[in-house]
Amino acid sequence: MSDVSIPAGALALEGVLELPATPHGVVVFSHGSGSGRHSTRNRYVAGELRKSSLGTLLLDLLTEDEDRDYDNRFDIPLLTERLGDAVRFVERRVGTRDLPVGLFGASTGAASALRVAAAMPQTVRAVVSRGGRPDLAGRGVLGNVKVPTLLIVGAADHGVIELNEAARDALEQCERELVLVPRATHLFEEPGTLEEVARLAAAWFKRHLEAPAEARSRGRPASP
Repeated sequence: MSDVSIPAGALALEGVLELPATPHGVVVFSHGSGSGRHSTRNRYVAGELRKSSLGTLLLDLLTEDEDRDYDNRFDIPLLTERLGDAVRFVERRVGTRDLPVGLFGASTGAASALRVAAAMPQTVRAVVSRGGRPDLAGRGVLGNVKVPTLLIVGAADHGVIELNEAARDALEQCERELVLVPRATHLFEEPGTLEEVARLAAAWFKRHLEAPAEARSRGRPASP
């Protein structure tokens, strides 16, 4: 485990980078709260991804001062800029620069993940959203996403389900899938539900990050 400092304009974002012995890819986590690297749920999912030979970067997209202003958590352009800085960081760093990159977005972090995926299709190879707000990326951006995208939503997370259904339909140029986790609400606090999120995410990232480069570049037809 390495504590890392990620340049982001005049600031430095704090993060935790962990790599298994032989990583097959690295997943950068995006959360709309300054507590992103300390999130119990994200840390659990990251641990399960590492069991599947995937490196993880947990980071705070907002500083503590910025996070005190609730509106910043919905500042998608700011979160997108910071997440892009994090992706460029792993692109340059020894030990991760040769690895395919995936993005795991939660809450408003899902919107920033999709915006970065649309802007950096040669670097970002797959996206997973957990209880996210992909709709906040904007319909025009969603229509430009070309990397495989998995949207995971709690089956009891009413309102967010409909937003994710609309986002799925707007993801017209990529392989995409929406999975409803039975009994789960927004935070996946019900027994076994977060474990299912981790299982689904690991399978998606392994499938798409470990695929040969030529297969990734060809892509797949969008799911109905």
